[in-house]
Amino acid sequence: METSKYLKVAGAQLSVTRDIDANIAAIGRAIDYAAGEGADILLTPEGSLSGYHAAFDAAATAQGLGVVVARAAAAGLALALGTCFEEENGRRYNELRFHDRTGRLVGFHTKTLLCGSLDEPRRGEITEFATRPLRTFDLDSLRVGGLICNDMWANPGCTPMPDTHLARRLAEMGARVIFHAVNGGRNGSEFSRTTCWNYHESNLIMRAMAARVWIVTADNCAPTDIPCSAPSGVISPNGQWVVKTEPQRS
Repeated sequence: METSKYLKVAGAQLSVTRDIDANIAAIGRAIDYAAGEGADILLTPEGSLSGYHAAFDAAATAQGLGVVVARAAAAGLALALGTCFEEENGRRYNELRFHDRTGRLVGFHTKTLLCGSLDEPRRGEITEFATRPLRTFDLDSLRVGGLICNDMWANPGCTPMPDTHLARRLAEMGARVIFHAVNGGRNGSEFSRTTCWNYHESNLIMRAMAARVWIVTADNCAPTDIPCSAPSGVISPNGQWVVKTEPQRS
């Protein structure tokens, strides 16, 4: 869907697993589809290459990244790729990596509002991943930003960290489009299907309106037998869904 005259975007609501080869294949299919539709950039969910966990295989993820980026570059497609990654400093990050249509790394956003236990001692990704300062990126002469899952909605049940309104901060830094990679937990319960879904969707709409930005969002859809935790699609700066996927599909 065209978010402006400058950028045509695609989002892939993928099944994210711990099988890196399966993830590479799924991302490859999404690249082929997005390129066939004439998209300029493809967004994938949180952890879509490595799997969403801190014990990912760093070497296999790095190798897989090369495969995925090369395939996208061959198709002339830029990427906003969700993956956990080990950088040269030896630290592991939960990233949204921006590669331009030639495959060049423009930069990466690291998940900032990390999920973890609310009691001490902290447990969860808040103790497993490092973070870097918030920044924006230039793609095809358009300033964009990236957020990962809880960065957008600061779920009070999932993070002990304060809500720093990252979508608005990105807008203040000049971002016109925010790419949002999601991997939300859910169990198919009524609470998951209604309360969590409504919380996520309401936050997406309200934060797009508050920041006056386009939001492109894509959730993990595994397991495929229960609905996603959040809608995938494109929201305009006035809070309207321009494109919205079905809540349950692979």
